[in-house]
Amino acid sequence: MKNLSKRIFTSLITLLGVSILNFGMMSLVGNPIEMLSGGPHIQETMLQEKAIALGLNRPWYIQYWNWLKALLHGDFGVSYKTYQPVASMISSHLKPTLVLMGSGLLIAFVISLFAGIYSATHQNTKKDYGILTFTFFAQSIPGFFLALLFIYLFSIKLQLLPSHGMNGFMQEGISFKHLILPALVLAIGMSGDMIRYVRSSMLEILNQPYIRVAYGKGIGRKKVIYKHALKNALIPIITIITMEIPYLFGGSVILEQIFSWPGLGLLTVNAILQRDYPVIMAMSFLTAVMVILSNLFQDLLYSLVDPSIRIGGNPS
Repeated sequence: MKNLSKRIFTSLITLLGVSILNFGMMSLVGNPIEMLSGGPHIQETMLQEKAIALGLNRPWYIQYWNWLKALLHGDFGVSYKTYQPVASMISSHLKPTLVLMGSGLLIAFVISLFAGIYSATHQNTKKDYGILTFTFFAQSIPGFFLALLFIYLFSIKLQLLPSHGMNGFMQEGISFKHLILPALVLAIGMSGDMIRYVRSSMLEILNQPYIRVAYGKGIGRKKVIYKHALKNALIPIITIITMEIPYLFGGSVILEQIFSWPGLGLLTVNAILQRDYPVIMAMSFLTAVMVILSNLFQDLLYSLVDPSIRIGGNPS
């Protein structure tokens, strides 16, 4: 409990530092009022009045303090462009992003688990080399290029899958056909690292003496691999999976723009282009929260797989 409290306190300090850094960097870029200056029908007095109304005429640290006080009350502010509450904008875009991220992570996990185990149990064979070649391909090819390639092949040439949006004509919700391409691109980008981690972890465990003893006792091959070896290889696998969660959000920003997927990534890109600071601050804060929660979730999974590992501490 003491270690958990220490981790939570450290996480709060980290969130505070990230928010200060983000706000300070945005203040160096300028404010949204500057984008309106120079218009033919916009007077300087109108710009000053709008700046006063939005609080942009004050020093950046005063603006940050006001933002932080509102955040402590659960208020992310109001968008400078749409004049909608930022919290409602995020909630309306949250489901598509969660569906895309969850689908990509699930596909990557299934592919990586079975491909990594198969590669480790067939070491130095042609099939092993084929899987390793795929991992190098998945790691080296940029996500945006793979997305454009898939759109060209499956949407333009073969006309099998839609290239943009998340639902069909006269449909509501998320269409499975619209989800396939972005989820596959996201999954392939993650599976390269994950397959290599699963493979190396399984190879290390399969060479342990107790695995040879299990084989010597006549235990079936599948039981040895999936019950004894896999359980002890889970900690490195958990590490790479939880490390991929921040990548999921970062990767989805680009993919949502390419596939016109109306999620948080598309919302973030539009906010950056329009200097919509309340939306940008909210998204950067949520991203930092996601990274910290994934690390805490990693420690919790460690303690479940191996009870000798304490949260935020060393093995007892």
